[in-house]
Amino acid sequence: MTDVTTTPAGAPPGRKQHLGWALVLISVAQLMVVLDGTIVNIALPFIQSDLDISQDNLRWVVTGYALAFGSLLLLGGRLGDLYGRRKIFMIGLVVFGVASLLGGLATSEATLLAARALQGLGAALASPAALALIATTFPAGPARNRAFAVYAAMSGVGAAVGLLLGGWLTGLDSVFGLDVEGWRLTLLINTPIGIVTALLAPRFLNESESHPGELDLPGAVTGTLGLLGLVYGISRAGTDGWGDTWTIASLAVGLLLLATFLLIESRVAHPLLPTRVFANRTRAASYVAMFFAPAAMFAMFFYLSQYIQTVMGYSSIKAGVAFLPFCIGLVAAAGISSNLINRIDPRILAGVGTLMAAVALFGFSRIPHDTSLPIDSVSADYWTDLFPFIMLMALGMGATFVPLTLTAVHHLRAEDSGIGSGVLNTMQQVGGALGLSLLATVATQTMDDLAAKLAKAAEQAGVAASGPIPDSVVHQVFAAGASDAFLFGAGLMLLASLVTWVFLNVKHEELATDGPEGMPVHVG
Repeated sequence: MTDVTTTPAGAPPGRKQHLGWALVLISVAQLMVVLDGTIVNIALPFIQSDLDISQDNLRWVVTGYALAFGSLLLLGGRLGDLYGRRKIFMIGLVVFGVASLLGGLATSEATLLAARALQGLGAALASPAALALIATTFPAGPARNRAFAVYAAMSGVGAAVGLLLGGWLTGLDSVFGLDVEGWRLTLLINTPIGIVTALLAPRFLNESESHPGELDLPGAVTGTLGLLGLVYGISRAGTDGWGDTWTIASLAVGLLLLATFLLIESRVAHPLLPTRVFANRTRAASYVAMFFAPAAMFAMFFYLSQYIQTVMGYSSIKAGVAFLPFCIGLVAAAGISSNLINRIDPRILAGVGTLMAAVALFGFSRIPHDTSLPIDSVSADYWTDLFPFIMLMALGMGATFVPLTLTAVHHLRAEDSGIGSGVLNTMQQVGGALGLSLLATVATQTMDDLAAKLAKAAEQAGVAASGPIPDSVVHQVFAAGASDAFLFGAGLMLLASLVTWVFLNVKHEELATDGPEGMPVHVG
């Protein structure tokens, strides 16, 4: 863990770097930020009961975090470029830790939702800075490839770890003899981790150059508000439909503000989002592929976690454990990919990885369910119907995230590393939100159509509708909708694969070089 190397580009002259501990800090921060998107999912019923939150507002416990996170990522990335990435990284972690404390101690709905939004702000500051710190701290070649593999693994397993950890913490009745609601621990656990990581950052991470006074305020306002409108509209569409007035208005305003943002960026001297970031075809392809791939992966977590609990009858903690093989498989695949990327072009690795993930999603779309009359309660066997595809998905995502993360920030100018990382994270967040909304629309439409079909069939058969709908029927209707959502997700993953095979053309030898494209490079 005391892996000391000569100082890479961007570090103060003469200072040695503990790369092992630097990677630990960055990885812990990224894992914390990612898992917080799902760690409260299993705790939602307990939060609703304890704080008396309505069903309509309950979704904002999750969406509020994603909304702030996704809309502020570009600004967070640029702030790191302008004011120092280590400084913004530390500020983000402190904000995240304090917000987690406020959320864990919340006694009202308003306080909790405000704390979740503040957590999103902290994550938007810390996450792009973390990725940029890898690009500027680790020398190009095997060392940087391994660092990106760990970062990609943390990004991939975070959602699964969140489900596992959330299920365990929610089930705790006391800690060290103190009576405390388990759901509060899903938030409070972040406070010591975030604060300690921030305090250790100056010891193991170098600071980057700062360029104060170059912040593009008009671009920051229009870009942030535009993304806010877009992410809010997409999130609302998943619950209220694409025809909802506020969904349409939010998407329209968001797109208008983003168009204004692009116009501003083409004219200012120091843009928030330099267009040169997209000038490289491989980098642009990486962003697009990372837009579609997480959208499909979120479908697995969202629908499979519900299927396992509602249809298969797993407890919350057992459902979390069911995703443990995904964590193990993805970490293993990321490690293997970090070695293969030194010998195989990223296009091949990511292309094969996305195809594996598409096959896995197609496999999930075949989950057993019964939609005939009378409906029987049919569910999958974990080891034969789910486990093989969970592992295939993990291996595919591990082979996808590592090369795409590398190519997304490769050959960026040092002063653009933060915003390049911010763009990558933004594409993941917005892509995930859009994908989940599209998948929710597909699933809901299938469920509604099937429910109407079953009601009509029952009427024709002379079966009177009396009493609540049996759970077996509800479960099978949900399974049918989830099956179609998985199939749609497989299509999104195939799009990511197509983009990767056609447009990703960087060679693996080039990943061992530093410096922006067109500038002299040295072999690491």
